[in-house]
Amino acid sequence: MSISSGRVIVVGAGIVGAACAWYLMRDGHQVTIVDRAGVGCGATAAGMGHIVVMDDSPAQMALTRYSRQLWNDMAPQLPASAEFVPSGTLWIADDAEEMAAAEKKAALYKSCDVDAVVLSPAELYAREANLRPGLAGALLVPADSVIYSPCAAAWLVNDVCSQGGILIKNAEVKAVRDDCVELRDGRVLQTDISVIASGTSLAELLPQFPVRARKGHLVITDRAPAFVRHQLVELGYLKSAHATEADSVAFNVQPRATGQLLIGSSRQYQMQSAQVDHGILQAMLNRAFYFMPSLKELGAVRAWAGFRAASPDHLPILGPVAGMAGVYVAGGHEGLGITTSLAGGRLIADMLAGRTSAIDPAPYLPARFAAGSGRERWHHG
Repeated sequence: MSISSGRVIVVGAGIVGAACAWYLMRDGHQVTIVDRAGVGCGATAAGMGHIVVMDDSPAQMALTRYSRQLWNDMAPQLPASAEFVPSGTLWIADDAEEMAAAEKKAALYKSCDVDAVVLSPAELYAREANLRPGLAGALLVPADSVIYSPCAAAWLVNDVCSQGGILIKNAEVKAVRDDCVELRDGRVLQTDISVIASGTSLAELLPQFPVRARKGHLVITDRAPAFVRHQLVELGYLKSAHATEADSVAFNVQPRATGQLLIGSSRQYQMQSAQVDHGILQAMLNRAFYFMPSLKELGAVRAWAGFRAASPDHLPILGPVAGMAGVYVAGGHEGLGITTSLAGGRLIADMLAGRTSAIDPAPYLPARFAAGSGRERWHHG
């Protein structure tokens, strides 16, 4: 299906919906964005804002690599409020086994034209003096970055609205039809195309997709300029991130443009409340103190929790919905929604325009969750 221009409704004003709306606006569509709250209030506010290349699968590598390039190309246009910082990522190796994993990861990245450098302990401490002694080294991925995603989403939405787009806030979507979106207040919005980018509420509108809410905690500290210079992630994060059911924590610290530090990360499923779970919060902080003991000297300004939409295969769901003419989905990005938002929006726009995309969209298409595909159920453990 190729539509050069038309009425488009994007459900969701988080970073993913904002990116979809922005690329569709640039293609000449008449874009209306609808959100149950406001811009960047949901999963976008619950993320760390790490723009990172990840390699869990070839499809994830392709998508994150492409999206990181789109973010780096966009960076000069972003306002100061978006706090784009080209920090690079340091994947920290705790021991010799993890250092071997770092070297293997570096070889894979280089084979995919992603710059990556293995650092000795001395080279690591020259960059990050506040890490605890005795670490085995690290992998530096210099072109990664961090961003304050709520303000980035706001900039994208404001740009859409400045070009004639419409933002409807505090409006909950009741149902999506082939030619309209029904709101709970009784309004019916006519449309040619609907893009559902509603985060954790995706399954309420499109229950055929097995998207689940994953709870995560964050802590923001007092200002401590230059205390941390890179996004720091333990290599053990890769193992804990794959735990489908069990609660888990990992060391993940991000420098912010304000001089503050953002500390993560935790993962919980089967949780209903967004209230802070003090047990897992303390476990997350203890993990951070293990790698960087002097973090204890900083004051915490705020701790909060939120939910991110996860798919069973750790890839977003991007493309047309079978049996629903004109309905597209952009969801299930899990903890990589900030990174992959731009690539996801660009792929959706390419599909509507009938353009050949820079990367193959096949691994992300909704059809992989069709009944009987064998990929539609969550696997435990």
